[in-house]
Amino acid sequence: NQVLEMFDHAYSNYMEHAYPADELMPLTCRGRVRGQEPSRGDVDDALGKLVSTGTEHLLTIVFQVLNKTKEFEEAVKKVIKDVNLDNDIVVSVFETNIRVLGGLLGGHSVAIMLKEKGEHMQWYNGELLHMAKELGYKLLPAFNTTSGLPYPRVNLKFGVRHPEARTGTETDTCTACAGTLILEFAALSRFTGTSIFEEYARKALDFIWEKRQRSSNLVGVTINIHTGDWVRKDSGVGAGIDSYYEYLLKAYVLLGDDSFLVRFNTHYDAIMRYISQPPLLLDVHIHKPMLNARTWMDSLLAFFPGLQVLKGDIRPAIETHEMLYQVIKKHNFLPEAFTTDFRVHWAQHPLRPEFAESTYFLYKATGDPYYLEVGKTLIENLNKYARVPCGFAAMKDVRTGSHEDRMDSFFLAEMFKYLYLLFADKEDMIFDIEDYIFTTEAHLLPLWLSTTNQTISKKNTTTEYTELDDSNFDWTCPNTQILFPNDPMFAQSIREPLKNVVDKSCPRGISRVEESLGSGPKPPLRARDFMASNPEHLEILKKMGVSLIHLKDGRVQLVQHAVQAASSLDAEDGLRFMQEMIELSSQQQKEQQLPPRAVQIVSHPFFGRVVLTAGPAQFGMDLSKHKAGTRGFVATIKPYNGCSEITNPEAVKEKIALMQRGQCMFAEKARNIQKAGAIGGIVIDDNEGSSSDTAPLFQMAGDGKNTDDITIPMLFLFNKEGNIILDAIREYEAVEVLLSDKAKDRATIFKGKMIPNYIIDSNLEIENMDQKSSENDSHKPTSEEAPSESQDAGAVSEEPEGGGESSVVGDPAPLSPASADSASVSVADADPHAPGAAEAGAPEPACTPGDSQPQEQNTQTEASSKAHWDSKVQPMESILADWNEDIEAFEMMEKDEL
Repeated sequence: NQVLEMFDHAYSNYMEHAYPADELMPLTCRGRVRGQEPSRGDVDDALGKLVSTGTEHLLTIVFQVLNKTKEFEEAVKKVIKDVNLDNDIVVSVFETNIRVLGGLLGGHSVAIMLKEKGEHMQWYNGELLHMAKELGYKLLPAFNTTSGLPYPRVNLKFGVRHPEARTGTETDTCTACAGTLILEFAALSRFTGTSIFEEYARKALDFIWEKRQRSSNLVGVTINIHTGDWVRKDSGVGAGIDSYYEYLLKAYVLLGDDSFLVRFNTHYDAIMRYISQPPLLLDVHIHKPMLNARTWMDSLLAFFPGLQVLKGDIRPAIETHEMLYQVIKKHNFLPEAFTTDFRVHWAQHPLRPEFAESTYFLYKATGDPYYLEVGKTLIENLNKYARVPCGFAAMKDVRTGSHEDRMDSFFLAEMFKYLYLLFADKEDMIFDIEDYIFTTEAHLLPLWLSTTNQTISKKNTTTEYTELDDSNFDWTCPNTQILFPNDPMFAQSIREPLKNVVDKSCPRGISRVEESLGSGPKPPLRARDFMASNPEHLEILKKMGVSLIHLKDGRVQLVQHAVQAASSLDAEDGLRFMQEMIELSSQQQKEQQLPPRAVQIVSHPFFGRVVLTAGPAQFGMDLSKHKAGTRGFVATIKPYNGCSEITNPEAVKEKIALMQRGQCMFAEKARNIQKAGAIGGIVIDDNEGSSSDTAPLFQMAGDGKNTDDITIPMLFLFNKEGNIILDAIREYEAVEVLLSDKAKDRATIFKGKMIPNYIIDSNLEIENMDQKSSENDSHKPTSEEAPSESQDAGAVSEEPEGGGESSVVGDPAPLSPASADSASVSVADADPHAPGAAEAGAPEPACTPGDSQPQEQNTQTEASSKAHWDSKVQPMESILADWNEDIEAFEMMEKDEL
């Protein structure tokens, strides 16, 4: 019942505030329409102006598993009436396939099932299938390559090669992008009798199989669509490859073609041989699979335990799932990436459903009620930390609890479906879920398609695979009663050794990479000795296949290509050099960086629900050492830039001062407001439209002088976040905030105080309701997405406009190399004789349990946006009105908490 209520909350807000836009922006209560919001890069390739996620929102979620038959029927009518597939827009072939085509086919599957039952959808005449076929034909031009691998993007109106297509120049695609088509395309062919779709998807899969690395039987992350050469030669089960493996096994289940199972088992043997290091799953190099490619894991691999259950290999599934659950218990959500010693690597969490998916499959396999408790934890965390008045907001940083204005369609399509199925009894379902298979986006395809319109001959193109253990080639679904007789103690005995793996110990001693580094020859040039201005060093780099690029911002970028090295030994030296550079940079990061901070609005009517991500300062009070934070009402200072003596000290005294960035140093602003009696300060970016959604955080540096005299806390907000506070002041005048190292629970904020209850009407007349319980914690926005992988880090200190806007202090954030033969490292170049620092975020190798210092920040000081955020924000009246409907539903829960 809780899952259904949560789904209704998310879906109804999408329909009220966003439809027909592609996605709901739950913090500002409006729809995200591609082209009208600041670009998010590849993320926006999933959006298609009423083609993509809006379709998925309507079709996949409303009924398929949640038994909302009437709502589903209405949604189908809306899709038929409103969705336009003939848009002049470039979309991702992969995302459009799994979200839109999958949504249409899944909707069609449910529609015909309901029609056969005779109660609903009697008017339905295959309209969704006709739309799916139209969309399928619009995706086919992407396959116009010599290899059969599709272009990553296609224009829905003009295809690929057309002069107005604005695409078709790409050369690379990810393995999952090309290998996650067979279920939807084959289902489309089987439903319609048109074989071309299945033929194209099979050809792409055949090509990837033929291009696998023959000695390891692994595939890389990205491949050239014309030549078939591997561009990124690292291999894992996470981002870029994940659903390729999933679709090989599920294609065998759905289509009954033995070749797909042979391929899957061949790959699976390689995965368990090289990538699986229980309970971890670490990327390796396809040519040297004993060499780890990185020392962190991404959250997308959380699907793999569920796939292992489908395969019948339960023990490693339980081990990896338990490790992931321990990470979740530490951070409330699974960070987008985390290190081998379980620290945050990328801090964002876009409400991904993969862990819930694996939890559902493990419960089905084991019958262990432990997994019901895991599901309950997921529900509680979503309600407590991600729920906001207009839906559920993605986490920008799991460490601070800050939010991002984003609720992806996969959250509705998958998360609630798997959670509902986890808790549902068989009698709760009006159809047998075992008659269907889930696509990677949790759309349902009927298993009877395996015997329908078999226009493809089952020619076995699977050849030259390594002979494997016979047990790896079971041709039937494993009998769970034989594997483990539904004995809860079976799973518990496997979990027990991993119970404290995150908090108390490292999962393993020394990695295979570290072993090779310890016993092998040292590179001829050590990272700590490297100088970008030394010609001899540059010559050594060239021999190792490492090239040097001077960037416009004064940094130096190092890129390694193993094929350009003088020999294979030199290439290995180059890899070691890059790894040392990353380790060196990581160490520098730990010494210099501060984590992001939080500004939490605690006054009426917010009561701690709104949390804004703030940049820290290298001076003033260290909020990490003052856990209670600094709490006070805010006041705008005069002059607003804070660069001279404050002229309204009476308004600032004992308050937190708001000021605008620019025209002087941050430290000077801090001294001026401290002199006026302020207890803290918030600097708001003067760059119109800047936002932590699109710009990386940075930390404010001092002025080069001793700043020990500054004792108050100082935080930095981008323009969008700052305007939220300014709008609140205009609306309510008295606005109280809490400056802290991370968001606090309301119970902590209002300890010893009664939290008032309010019923808010459309006229904003607020009546105190003492006899009612207070609003539920689950409404509190608490998270935003962390910066992207390739970012710089350091501190920015403001300078007078005549002397330039900012100066960089510190080194860039580290980023791990993309692969052994294609690695990139950027080095701070303020001083050409200074040692380099790696660009990409690799964690330091030491195991420091409990250490949650961030691994990345950015010194980028400007984020320009043409969009005026103020004009798009939902009126405060509407946001407040939305809260009213949630209060009653959670009164009983709140009583329990109090």
